[in-house]
Amino acid sequence: MLVIFVATAVALLVSLFGTPVFIKVLQKRHYGQFIREDGPTSHLTKRGTPTMGGVVIILATVIGYGAALLVGWRPPRASGVLLVFLMVGLGIVGFLDDFIKVRKERSLGLRPLPKVIGQGAIALVFSVLALRYRDSMNRTPATLNLSFVRDTRVTLAFAGVIVGVILFVIWANFLITAWSNAVNLTDGLDGLAAGASAIAFGSYAVIAIWQSYQQCADMVSATAGCYAVRDPLDLSIICGAIVGACLGFLWHNTSPAKIFMGDTGSLALGGAFAGVSILSQTEFLAIFIGGLFVIIVMSDVIQILFFKATGRRVFRMAPLHHHFELKGWKEVTIVVRFWLIQLLCAIAGLGVFYGEWLSVQ
Repeated sequence: MLVIFVATAVALLVSLFGTPVFIKVLQKRHYGQFIREDGPTSHLTKRGTPTMGGVVIILATVIGYGAALLVGWRPPRASGVLLVFLMVGLGIVGFLDDFIKVRKERSLGLRPLPKVIGQGAIALVFSVLALRYRDSMNRTPATLNLSFVRDTRVTLAFAGVIVGVILFVIWANFLITAWSNAVNLTDGLDGLAAGASAIAFGSYAVIAIWQSYQQCADMVSATAGCYAVRDPLDLSIICGAIVGACLGFLWHNTSPAKIFMGDTGSLALGGAFAGVSILSQTEFLAIFIGGLFVIIVMSDVIQILFFKATGRRVFRMAPLHHHFELKGWKEVTIVVRFWLIQLLCAIAGLGVFYGEWLSVQ
């Protein structure tokens, strides 16, 4: 537990005190956010606010993880290295997107195709390496089985290992792209994505801690309810570091925001969330844990499909938080209420997770 506390505290301090320094650097270079013209008119006042704050979140997370490893005097495990790689890699894709926006002074950054290729390349490397690096118990960071609260009996290797690997790469790419874009869509109001991410990763920190304490001693005499996750402690350390990084950043990102995380932060956080769900063998449980992200994505999907089918809109504007803005809700009110929704979703996810463990005792 000490290493998790160290990771959270160090990441919090780095983010809390590092963000103002980064704001000054961005202001000096005039790197400000450009607002979409078809968005709520109230957002026009945010034009010029420094963006790319996700750089601080990523650095704080990596430093927090490193500090925890030093305090615990333990080397990084495969799952931890892969999760950091995924977060940093997608953060770089997001950074390029943000950088193009501020340099070319437009609200559009990377074109859709290069952005998808970048996300796909990072996800491909992650998914292939996640099936390697077996430990002394013959466990790899990821498996070819689909998972809910733990691995199920449904395997992607139903037609052979090679087919299973190909299907897993496709599945992992889908999850990483979906969750990174989901957090990206959620990042539309001051503090919304940072606060929701802190809640989601806090929940995953609890899950990974529990998996660490209930880890199978070996794969032969495994006790009922034990978890075959390879490196749950590393996952809990990184999740704790992300929570600290998000909270430190949130201090400066709440309304009125002094800085935005940009695609740098949202893609990194979304990718890390997908990575944790894969490495902790809770791919479908993530739908509960990240419930707010799912709701916001679905509001966008519903709006598009309904408009194409009928020519009419379900919401005044999508994603969902903009709908409530146009209804006259104050930004802070929307953010706090959406945080509460995310908290309820996370509690539900933890309840399902613990309930399953009780059922197998």
